[in-house]
Amino acid sequence: ENGGGGSKAYLDSAKTRKEQHIFALESDAGGFTPRGFSLDMSEEKKARIRSWKNLFYDYGVYDLSEGGSGSDVGPLKQVGAALAGLSTDSQRYFDIHHAETDVFENVSKREVDLGTVNMAALIWLVSEYGL
Repeated sequence: ENGGGGSKAYLDSAKTRKEQHIFALESDAGGFTPRGFSLDMSEEKKARIRSWKNLFYDYGVYDLSEGGSGSDVGPLKQVGAALAGLSTDSQRYFDIHHAETDVFENVSKREVDLGTVNMAALIWLVSEYGL
């Protein structure tokens, strides 16, 4: 939230260390019910992820669409990383986010857990089956 300074510093560090980043996933759309993932990568890699779509249906995730991943991982595209972002049901986003009501008591543990499970599943699939 400081103009991307952290993500730029991370990119610089990755370049300096000659690290290879294959996949980066961001969650910055609020701790609401997950609906899908936005995909910022080659068509071939998108097709690979979309081939797993039915594995996410039971958890409410159905949208694997073109889109930005988020500013925190976006710079990693410069080093060839495939990027994704967790998409959530945003109808209540500004009821809580950046408001006086933005407190832990207003976060639904169930919704955060659903997002966590879906992100872990996607990371596991990429890890085990590749892009």
